[in-house]
Amino acid sequence: QVQLVESGGGLVQAGDSLRLSCAASGRTFSSYTMAWFRQNPGKEREFVAAVKYSGDVTDYADAVKGRFTISRDSGKNTVYLQMNSLKSEDTAVYLCAATAPWGPLVRSWYIYKNWGQGTQVTVSS
Repeated sequence: QVQLVESGGGLVQAGDSLRLSCAASGRTFSSYTMAWFRQNPGKEREFVAAVKYSGDVTDYADAVKGRFTISRDSGKNTVYLQMNSLKSEDTAVYLCAATAPWGPLVRSWYIYKNWGQGTQVTVSS
């Protein structure tokens, strides 16, 4: 089990940038595939980006490819989501997630076993 705490959300204007952080507890952070999802009220949880436990493989939703970058720092037990050129449609609660140890890099939210509480990102147009 790993505890996840997100930070970095806020209210920005279209075209601005934000960097989200997800701090993980425990000494086995490097064994977890990590991902970011987002969700709006009444809508399904949407995959945003993921990085494999090895750190060398990433995946992005088409809607954010070229604008968002996921990265991880094992020394700080933290995964980041750098979001550039934000659009109003990026508005959502952003959730950090981790698989079970040595888990696959997938887009299906139900594969991820550990979740943070989320951080709100609001982009005004």
